[in-house]
Amino acid sequence: MVENLNRQRVLNFLDTFYAGDIEGALARCTDDVDFIANAPIDILPHMGHRHGKAEVGEMWRTIHSRYSSMRHEVPVIVAEGDQVAVHIRLFFCKRGNSRIVQFDIAAFYTLRHGRIAQIREIMDTFDLVQQVLERDVTDMLTDEKPDLV
Repeated sequence: MVENLNRQRVLNFLDTFYAGDIEGALARCTDDVDFIANAPIDILPHMGHRHGKAEVGEMWRTIHSRYSSMRHEVPVIVAEGDQVAVHIRLFFCKRGNSRIVQFDIAAFYTLRHGRIAQIREIMDTFDLVQQVLERDVTDMLTDEKPDLV
């Protein structure tokens, strides 16, 4: 079944990418790969929308340069035709101070001729920004303190 093959293609891509093999990950993508992640680009300027292997590769190299190691888990993966949806739990070790950034993303892959043509990531950017900045930003965004129960 094509679903099982595409499921395995995405799993192989994830293993390659998180192992640090950017060229190997790009080889699993179409030349016109489209990457979309809704993220505050003022704080995470490497995120947002990227198109083509050159832009996506540059973004991925930026991400890998900021973390000394990356680990991922895939609790859920669903494939239907050329569409693959994945819940990914990530653990990144910050290069500067060895702090671990842990977050979950929902990633949606569209494949074309056996290669990844589109990646769409959805994440809790509020939580991610707090971890990257290493501080609680709630007070900066509200005039009053949150109610503590």
